[in-house]
Amino acid sequence: MTYRTIRQRLLLSAGSTLVMGLLLAAAANSQASTPAYNTPYTPTASDDVGTPVTVQPSSFHSHFWEALTLEPQDAWTKLRASFQWQDLTLPADAQARVDEWIEYYRSSPHNIATITERATPWLAWITQQVSERGLPGEIALIPFVESSFDPSAKSHRGAAGLWQFMPGTGDALGLVRNGNYDGRLDVITSTAAALDYLEMQADEWYHGDIMLSLAAYNAGAGTVNRAQRNAQAQGSVGDYWDLSLPHETMQYIPKLKAIATIINNPEQFNVALPDITLDPVFAKVQLEQPLSIAQASQLLDVSQSALAELNPGLLNGSIDPRNVQTLLVPEEVDTQVLAQLSPTTSTELASTQTPDIHRVESGDNLSAIASRYNVTQNDLIRWNALDRPEALQPGQLLTLSGS
Repeated sequence: MTYRTIRQRLLLSAGSTLVMGLLLAAAANSQASTPAYNTPYTPTASDDVGTPVTVQPSSFHSHFWEALTLEPQDAWTKLRASFQWQDLTLPADAQARVDEWIEYYRSSPHNIATITERATPWLAWITQQVSERGLPGEIALIPFVESSFDPSAKSHRGAAGLWQFMPGTGDALGLVRNGNYDGRLDVITSTAAALDYLEMQADEWYHGDIMLSLAAYNAGAGTVNRAQRNAQAQGSVGDYWDLSLPHETMQYIPKLKAIATIINNPEQFNVALPDITLDPVFAKVQLEQPLSIAQASQLLDVSQSALAELNPGLLNGSIDPRNVQTLLVPEEVDTQVLAQLSPTTSTELASTQTPDIHRVESGDNLSAIASRYNVTQNDLIRWNALDRPEALQPGQLLTLSGS
């Protein structure tokens, strides 16, 4: 049940200690993450032709033919092959918690189908990142529990993104957050931060035990550490299944394990999973100058909605290299167009293109938004059918044109 991370040798580094200090400070005010939704893998004949010969297949022949009959590889096959917790023997009460969630999801297979469909753009890439670190494949399903695989998910407590980072935790992990960009919503940066976080906590506090690190991811390291000390004082080993934790955290890993159990054998649970290819469906383009989604859409002949879906961290529809240098585009597009984009062309396009959508941030008001995009307040009210223009809500999307 214990997983040793590949970065164990970095435990005593000053950088790791500093980050953990920042994370503990962030956790003192809020949990590391909060679920935003709970919708809730010829023989040669004898020289003596008259004598019958029985030829036994060699080990090589057996493996050769077995290899030819392997299932086609897709994202689900790779994910199942990376699972590490499916054969664990749990105490009866722990298994009962897992079984309860299996029954919950079995009773509403459409929910799993909906969420896994939403995971289509991201699952193969996240599985690859998890696998490269040698982490249990089940970790790739954390966004299932945290956000229902919605990169733009926000909880009422302030957690955001696939991995549902609270603001303080995201700040401590170096995720940029301002009026133009939120790294918690950026799937690439937030995934790296989440996996770093899990590994750092496992190394720093739990001798490499990823399950305990997951509990701390949900409830905070302080809460888990106290629960572990209490369990050990009563003679228990102090692993995750021994601990008395907040209800949400007690259900966190059972829920994750239940989802993995269903995905490991969907036919048994009457669940249909969408087809997801083994290769990621997006490409990364490195940019050195500002570029809007509208400009990229025009250059690549790709819809703005497709680009916005792949880049949810861009709050105002533009990429600013001071915040982030990577734009995700559909894998099949000609990325050379963007790669060769000159600063002159970018400037010319910027003078004629404006975003089509503005995402309201805390502190925004209609007057400032209208001035910023050179439109009138009345137009914004009319285009967006605003009944209470003085009561804009953070996260609200405003169209910036009447078309």
